[in-house]
Amino acid sequence: MRLDGVLFFPVTPFDSGGELAGDVLARHVARGVADGAGGVFAACGTGEFNALGIDEYERVVRISVESAGGRVPVLSGAGGPLPYARECARRAAAAGADGLLLLPPYLVSAPAEGLVRYVREVAAATDLPIIVYQRANARFTPAAAVALTEIANVVGFKDGLGDVDLMQRIVLAVREAAGREFTFFNGLPTAEMTVPAYRGIGVNLYSSAVFCFLPEVALAFHKAVNAGDDHLVNRLLSRFYRPLVELRDLVPGYAVSLIKAGVALRGLDAGGVRPPLVDAAPEHVARLEKLIAAGLDVVG
Repeated sequence: MRLDGVLFFPVTPFDSGGELAGDVLARHVARGVADGAGGVFAACGTGEFNALGIDEYERVVRISVESAGGRVPVLSGAGGPLPYARECARRAAAAGADGLLLLPPYLVSAPAEGLVRYVREVAAATDLPIIVYQRANARFTPAAAVALTEIANVVGFKDGLGDVDLMQRIVLAVREAAGREFTFFNGLPTAEMTVPAYRGIGVNLYSSAVFCFLPEVALAFHKAVNAGDDHLVNRLLSRFYRPLVELRDLVPGYAVSLIKAGVALRGLDAGGVRPPLVDAAPEHVARLEKLIAAGLDVVG
């Protein structure tokens, strides 16, 4: 499984009664793949993994796989309590997923060796390739990251901490020690803001929540980065991404709520978010609408 291009993390749509809107999800994923996504990551952070029951989770994965139609890899989230993470792995495989993004265990803080054991036990429950997500209470040392490469079906490492010094040391340690290909990518919220920094330490892949609702801008940014068009990169960072981050940071959880609002503004009603998140306030949605226009203006 190889990942390339802009990685698409779809939202999970809910209807007016708060139930999974499978038809809307199917259109959302199909549209994203048609727009040029390099991979689909279903039922992950942007997809409100934390709020899904296990049967809903399997439906989200199955719908996403069917909608992608084999055109790009489809990975799904897994994580939380160890038994639940294992069940996610089994359900994802049954639904046809190509791999897993393993989120942190539930709530507890643990030493690095405990995190490696958690990964090892989830990996033992599936043959699916696994990308380990470092964020929140899942913080790995370079030595622990090297230990991950000894687990046969762990194929990558996604960073959501933003500690560039730590990530540089992890990248160096893994590339010196691993005897096989191992993928790294930047998984910070609105990752485009830190793409130049992460590329400086050899991490070129990144997730794009913006792609959910503004693929024109997400793809133009990705193309500009790869072409070395610093002028366009900086214009997009200044006029679109920086004000988007400032808006996102006003309310905890807006990294999901604003994305759903953006999807609705672009013509696909994905419904609201589930508690404990809150929907974007009307005045913030209005600001988002202006930012969308500004981003489209930059890319012409």
